[in-house]
Amino acid sequence: MSSQIPEPPPSAAHAKADTNSLGELLGDVTRDLSTLMRQELELAKAEAKQSATKAGKGGGMLAGAGVAGHFVLLFLSIALWYALGELMGLGWSAVIVAVIWGIIAAVLASVGRKELKKIKGMPQTAETLQEIPPTLKPNGEIR
Repeated sequence: MSSQIPEPPPSAAHAKADTNSLGELLGDVTRDLSTLMRQELELAKAEAKQSATKAGKGGGMLAGAGVAGHFVLLFLSIALWYALGELMGLGWSAVIVAVIWGIIAAVLASVGRKELKKIKGMPQTAETLQEIPPTLKPNGEIR
């Protein structure tokens, strides 16, 4: 008893390869590759914009911390001057204001650093670029 395994019906890709010329098939590959590259470029732009937004926010917080730090120095200087001038009394009110500015500076600096640490670059672009087949990479580099 000999039983033969029937061949599976041809797939759509086989049918297309049988009916289309090599030039048409290469045209399809080129068109698909062009579409892939455009999509990757759009993804990279979107991720770069998102990273720049986070960097701007963190930079703004650090700038605020710098301004607050300037006020600390200003009010501590005024407080020291006034306290030495009066030896007690109203000068301490300037110290309290300077301490408040010091707390504000510390909070802004901490929040700004956290925002800057959240920047991850372009993770989706890096991930999808790793999925490109090795034959399409320049110089045949394989990762």
